[in-house]
Formats: sequence, structure tokens, C-alpha cells
Amino acid sequence: MGLITGLLTLPLAPLRMTVAVAEQIRQQAEQEFYDPNRIRSQLQEVEQLRTSRELDEEQANEIEEELLERLLRAPARHVPLRE
Repeated sequence: MGLITGLLTLPLAPLRMTVAVAEQIRQQAEQEFYDPNRIRSQLQEVEQLRTSRELDEEQANEIEEELLERLLRAPARHVPLRE
């Protein structure tokens, strides 16, 4: 980046930093959302809630379907964090 370009784009630096931070947050959230271990833990929770009758069959099945769908998509969505 040349000196003039650097000076002209300097006012945009805070915006670029905000966008970079937002991207990091998005990547981290996506990584957690599709984490297979986390999804398996949530599936166990649903089973416990079903057993304790805090969730009825229909609710438990609906949640399990969503979790299993995420679990199946997890390998394709694996995005390592940038350093």
C-alpha cells in the first residue's frame, strides 16, 4: 500500500477493524454451532429432558432432527479460524 493510498484510506481503518472482528466472531460462532461434540451433548440433554417428561415426544423429535441435521453438515462446514 502506497503512502497516498494509506493516507486516503486511513479514515476507513476503524471500519476495517470492526469488519475483521465481526468476521472472527462469526467464524467462532459457526465453529461452535457445528461442533460435533457439542451437538452430541445437546442430543443427550434432549434425551434426558424426554425421560424426565420436560419435553414431549413431538418436541424432542423435532429438536433431535435439527441437531442431527447439523451433525451431518458439520464436516462440510468446518472452517478453521484465521490467524
